[in-house]
Amino acid sequence: MLACADASARDETVLEFWGMGREGEVVETLVRDFERENPGIRVRVQQIPWTAAHEKLLTAHVGGATPDVAQLGNTWIPEFQALDALEPLDAWVARSDVVDPADYFRGIWQTNVVESVLYGVPWYVDTRVIFYRTDLLREAGYDAVPTTWAGWRTALERLRARAEPGAWPALLPTNEWALTAILGLQAGSPLLRDGGRYGAFSDSAFRRGFEYYIGLFRDSLAPPFADRQVSNIFQEFARGRFAMYITGPWNVGEFRRRLPPDVPWTTAPLPGPTGAESGASNAGGSSLVLFRGSPNPAAAWKLVEFLSRPDVQLEFSRLTGDLPARQSAWQDSTLIGDREMRAFYEQLQRVEPLPKVPEIELIVQKLAEHAERVIHGGVS
Repeated sequence: MLACADASARDETVLEFWGMGREGEVVETLVRDFERENPGIRVRVQQIPWTAAHEKLLTAHVGGATPDVAQLGNTWIPEFQALDALEPLDAWVARSDVVDPADYFRGIWQTNVVESVLYGVPWYVDTRVIFYRTDLLREAGYDAVPTTWAGWRTALERLRARAEPGAWPALLPTNEWALTAILGLQAGSPLLRDGGRYGAFSDSAFRRGFEYYIGLFRDSLAPPFADRQVSNIFQEFARGRFAMYITGPWNVGEFRRRLPPDVPWTTAPLPGPTGAESGASNAGGSSLVLFRGSPNPAAAWKLVEFLSRPDVQLEFSRLTGDLPARQSAWQDSTLIGDREMRAFYEQLQRVEPLPKVPEIELIVQKLAEHAERVIHGGVS
């Protein structure tokens, strides 16, 4: 019997999966179903805090000790592609009956394509939308958030006119880069030029978006605060100290848990320069990648396919609160019938990836730093 057990262990394929944060904890539950469906394949999950993940992945690559499959923030993909660490996936997708590119949000799928080659499969997605107080907006004369820049600004001006001392129409934390980049993208700026080698922040398109953004602070439509300067965002929102807040899906559950039940609020897609069709937002989230050093690429791809199935994505969403990358998963009534989530589904149809260069996270953080200096009057 012992000899049989040893032979069985030798025949078993063991996959290493690295997951980050809460997702790394939850995937442990999902892979048990994968193992039942695929006898002979066992998955070892390593959960890594987001704060340590980037350095650990780089160290593993240098040391030749990368996992078979990993969760990778989609802004990290260009960096690991430049290191030649990732397995190209076009051939795997072409043979797959599970991973259907047409079922993914276009802008999210594109975050995984570098120099016309696919290196990741979107796992979950996020983007920014407006969270707002429906009662305060209605008192200002609106049943919904306007869909144009001009209309949104006018609504903020009307909210300001009605605001009590110490209250603001919108909270747009100055230490966050997202809205600065989003408005540039909406205005038609590529953010970077010449193949990503130089900034395009002096072009007319980016200047248009940047000037609109700075004007919200200059004209007292948003406070010149970083988020750390707001003691409790949920309490302040409930008190009416600000009527709008641009943030992501992780806050839907927080708003529901932390706001009193008598505070009326919902979400809306971002306005655009000329209307809703131009109101793009950022294409965020995490993807599933195969590392080139995997000794079991076929088994690793099976795991990617399993985690990409719409039913598994829906279960993952229920366990984590993350948004599915597959549009077909959104047809479930728990998502498409959810008033607050509906805005995210609409917004995800209009998301744009950031420039796909290894330094993009540093670049957008610098963008936020420069914007904050302008807001506080340090530079023109």
